Amino acid sequence: MLEISEIRKEYATPRGPLTVLAGVSLTMKRGEAAAIMGPSGVGKSTLLYIAGGLETPTSGRVTLDGIDPHQLPEKELAEFRNRKIGFLFQDHCLLPQCSVLENVLVPTLVANHRADHAERARELLHRVGLDERLDHRPAELSGGEKQRVALARALIRQPLLLLCDEPTGNLDEASAGVVADLLLEFDRRQETIVIVVTHSGDLAARFPARYELRHANLHPAGA
Repeated sequence: MLEISEIRKEYATPRGPLTVLAGVSLTMKRGEAAAIMGPSGVGKSTLLYIAGGLETPTSGRVTLDGIDPHQLPEKELAEFRNRKIGFLFQDHCLLPQCSVLENVLVPTLVANHRADHAERARELLHRVGLDERLDHRPAELSGGEKQRVALARALIRQPLLLLCDEPTGNLDEASAGVVADLLLEFDRRQETIVIVVTHSGDLAARFPARYELRHANLHPAGA
C-alpha cells in the first residue's frame, strides 16, 4: 500500500516561502492506477518525486509497504528505491552506448541472480513487442520503442510502485496509445501501484482514478 499523508512542500524565495504542495494526501493499494493532471508548474512532478523518495517534503509522511523512505539512511534509501519503485520519465534516459537488453538490465547490476534477471528482461521485452530488438542501440529505435524499453527497465525489479512523469509527452498518438495500454496491462498483471502525471486528457481518461492538482492540493477530476 502507498500512503501519502498531508504532504507539504515549500521552496525558499527572496519574497518568502513558495508553497507548491499544501497538505496533499492519497492512498492507493496494489493493482490500483491513477492519473494526476494539472498545468505546468503546479507541483505534479514534485509530488511524484516525493512519493518516490527522490525529493524530501517540507512536512508530511510517505509510506510504501509500511516503510517511510524519507526516514532511511541514504544507502538504504537507494536500495529501497531500486527494489520497490520503478520510474518512467518523459525522456527515456536510455544509455546510448548500451543495447536494448543491457539498458533494461541496468537496475539489476547491484543485485544477485544475474541469469534470472536476464531471462526476465527478455520476457519483458517480448511483452512490449521488442524481442527482435535486443541487440539494437537506442539510436536505432523510434521514440515509442525507446519508451517501451524504458518501461521494461522500470519493471525489471518487479516494483510495488511505478511512477510515470509525462510518459507519453514526446510520443505521437499511436505510440502514446501503445504505452498507455502497456501501463494498464502491467498494473493488472503484477498488482503494481501505478501513478501517471500528465497533461494529456486522453491518457488520463484511460485510468480508473483521475485527480487534478490545483491550488497546491489534490482534487478528484471534475470536482
